Amino acid sequence: MSDRRTHSPGLLPSMVRGAVTSPFKRAVPAGATLPATRLVRDRMRIDPGRLASYARVCGFEQGGPLPLTYPHVLGFPSAMRLMTARAFPLPVLGLVHTGIEITRRRALHPSDAPELTVYADRLRPHRRGTEVVMVTEGRVAGELVWESRSTYLARHPVPGGAADRTHHDVAPVIPVTPATTATWELPAGLGRRYGAASGDRNPIHLHPLTAKLFGFPRAIAHGMWTAARCLAAAEVPEDVHVRIEFRAPVLLPGTVTYAAGAGAFQVLSQGSDGAERIHLKGAVTAPSAPRS
Repeated sequence: MSDRRTHSPGLLPSMVRGAVTSPFKRAVPAGATLPATRLVRDRMRIDPGRLASYARVCGFEQGGPLPLTYPHVLGFPSAMRLMTARAFPLPVLGLVHTGIEITRRRALHPSDAPELTVYADRLRPHRRGTEVVMVTEGRVAGELVWESRSTYLARHPVPGGAADRTHHDVAPVIPVTPATTATWELPAGLGRRYGAASGDRNPIHLHPLTAKLFGFPRAIAHGMWTAARCLAAAEVPEDVHVRIEFRAPVLLPGTVTYAAGAGAFQVLSQGSDGAERIHLKGAVTAPSAPRS
């Protein structure tokens, strides 16, 4: 892979570029490959106001280490820049965030000014299309201290209709025996609040009218907000590995239940027909040995 040092990439240009190029990427060509570029940002400066807004909307305590999910927010503009490039084989419009793994070796503090590296790791088949794994790495003084692996699905017809993932390494379905439960009332404007704090202003999260353009009955919560809210409520050690699977969108406004126990957690709701719907499943474990 080739490293490219970069300044803070704006999200708006990437979103515009994605809207323009996505219609030309509706089918994934056979033998498609990912760009080899790695975007590297040196000594990330943490904006205190933006960090405080993020912590408030997600329920994290303020004034201490960075929230476990915050480096993902810092790296997201670079990920969008890669995913909206002409050489990227999947259309960014319609990509579904299906899961994330986060490994933290030690807590990051705003004064650490970490170096962030973002790259596309691999493509893999899925029964409903093609998945891509996007990686964000955080280093301090050259040491890898934080890493995320996000999985995004591009839905498209699969020949034969029987293809599936070759493997599934993000968030296996883990039964939750609730020791802690809470009910969260989610307001209609949650997507706009999180979008302002994180910079992720995807139209499906902002307003019912823009969400309907993409097939949703009303705006949906950001998957990463739901993940962050769960981790803010959970007991998460400093040295930790988290696996999360996003299973169904959370409509806004809405009411959901958070349940956690024995290192696992989930977010669920009850439909109008009384059926239980699981929106998110996750697990907190000790990390494996670091890569050499």
